[in-house]
Amino acid sequence: VTPERLSQLARDAHNTLLVAEQEEQVVGTALLTFCLDVMFGDQPFGVVENVIVAGRSRGAGVGRALFREIEKMALDRQCSKLMLLSTASRHEAHRFFARMGFQSESKRGFIKYRRSFSTDMHAPLPCAK
Repeated sequence: VTPERLSQLARDAHNTLLVAEQEEQVVGTALLTFCLDVMFGDQPFGVVENVIVAGRSRGAGVGRALFREIEKMALDRQCSKLMLLSTASRHEAHRFFARMGFQSESKRGFIKYRRSFSTDMHAPLPCAK
């Protein structure tokens, strides 16, 4: 994380980097992005990324405090929902997200990383009829 990127995030009204501190030490972070949606009137949805709590601070309420603030911000913006992705093998994190009220049964996440993006920019696109 560079200082330049932090400054850019600080100026962007659609993104908020939440930082939890204890004894003047950063012990947790979460990035909240508000995305415009074509459905539900003018309600955006929120995407939560980079939820990180230092190992020594896990179980002390840091993650819960981050999510309380995330939900408060989402309510203030009239968000229709909050979404997050988590690495499939992070079972302890999944249990925590479930305790925070996130469901994994109703939706399925898909990711395509840049290294897999199409490089054939001249291929014809399918036409909808």
